[in-house]
Amino acid sequence: AEEAAVRVQAETVRRLKQDKADPDEIAKEVAKLLEMKAQLEGDEGKHKFVLKTPKGTRDFGPKEMAIRERAFKAIISCFKRHGAEVIDTPVFELKETLTGKYGEDSKLIYDLKDQGGELLSLRYDLTVPFARYLAMNKITNIKRYHIAKVYRRDNPAMTRGRYREFYQCDFDIAGQFDPMIPDAECLKIVHEILSDLQLGDFVIKVNDRRILDGMFAVCGVPDSKFRTICSSVDKLDKVPWEEVRSEMVGEKGLSPEAADRIGEYVQLHGGLDLIDRLLQDPQLSQNKLAKEGLGDMKLLFEYLTLFGITGKISFDLSLARGLDYYTGVIFEAVLLQQENEHVEEPVSVGSVAGGGRYDGLVGMFDPKGRKVPCVGVSIGIERIFSILEQRLEAAEEKIRTTETQVLVASAQKKLLEERLKLISELWDAGIKAEMLYKKNPKLLNQLQYCEDTGIPLVAIVGEQELKDGVVKLRIVATREEVNVRRESLVEEIRIRTNQC
Repeated sequence: AEEAAVRVQAETVRRLKQDKADPDEIAKEVAKLLEMKAQLEGDEGKHKFVLKTPKGTRDFGPKEMAIRERAFKAIISCFKRHGAEVIDTPVFELKETLTGKYGEDSKLIYDLKDQGGELLSLRYDLTVPFARYLAMNKITNIKRYHIAKVYRRDNPAMTRGRYREFYQCDFDIAGQFDPMIPDAECLKIVHEILSDLQLGDFVIKVNDRRILDGMFAVCGVPDSKFRTICSSVDKLDKVPWEEVRSEMVGEKGLSPEAADRIGEYVQLHGGLDLIDRLLQDPQLSQNKLAKEGLGDMKLLFEYLTLFGITGKISFDLSLARGLDYYTGVIFEAVLLQQENEHVEEPVSVGSVAGGGRYDGLVGMFDPKGRKVPCVGVSIGIERIFSILEQRLEAAEEKIRTTETQVLVASAQKKLLEERLKLISELWDAGIKAEMLYKKNPKLLNQLQYCEDTGIPLVAIVGEQELKDGVVKLRIVATREEVNVRRESLVEEIRIRTNQC
């Protein structure tokens, strides 16, 4: 009977997979099946579990981490260059903190089981926790960055850098300032980071929620449908207008006339010329929200011209960004597809950074509803990392996974004590040093280890060197060897590694 039950359960799992049912439902039934099998086999024959990471997650080995750290370094140095402080917040929040902040994306929030009387959820992004932090600590003015993991119950496309657990790199400016100055700085930061990482050609699309809302109003969209129509428009970078139109009309009940009027606007993109044209538009110019948004957009473009980056900026009326909390300027950086000489297929990863102004979010947490205007940007590090990884793989570039400056080696046997003394001196002086964990390693093996791992220098101790009070320093790349006085070794290593 128990075996028959296991067969029935296995058939259920197979059918669900065939029908492409909800992944969570399949996972639940698979867990049930494994449990039944374990009971059937008893303690002696415990079921063999599959060694794998959960769906939408991955391990990062030393090579991947070296590439990742290179990207983080560029991003953090940019954030610091712009005067940001760093903060951190818990990986989970009270469920009610996150509820109602993300619009249609709220279904992707990971809820945790009730633990100790609190309903908790894993954080979905770093912006809502930041707003909660500001309200809780009554902070009205801060420029901060935050790099941490966030969680989304998404259907992951891991080849394109989409995961269920991933890092976000956020920079935000909170406080009451003159219009568009902080907003322009956020766009400058995106431009600096993408240029520094050399990911290829990119464009930063900008729009304004007020322009969108004004456009929806003049096109005849009822107030109650603004947010849902907004999320349809946001799909325009992935699907053609015809599909978006049929979703608006067929699924969301918008009139065909209103949809067609929206279509005339959302297919426009340009720069200052387009802003001026829309300011003269007989309908939009009569709408207060749209007029405000267009006025600020003009000011923003003037500042971006002074920063010298308008060549990479496109005012794009199809940009909507699905999150509910945006109130003003919104932007998204997209990599332009390019043919790569090493890769037949162009690397297509979509958006690599996004953000905008959210002036009402902090007020949602403040007991008295006090608002703190905020604008921020989030760098899509996972997608950037996917590209860097593919590029380096294609170029067959050797990645160093350590920062070791020197290997302490011995030329003869019975010199372990001398190696230990020397390496300790180097460590105490702040030099990154290694040695092989053998009493009497062969010199050839020690030199080969340096070749394999990219260590640039070898400090060789031998009987003659000990008598003369020197260390033989070998430059791995050129095989040149020089005798260095023991007391000068640290300084010599520093000079040589700066040249390598």
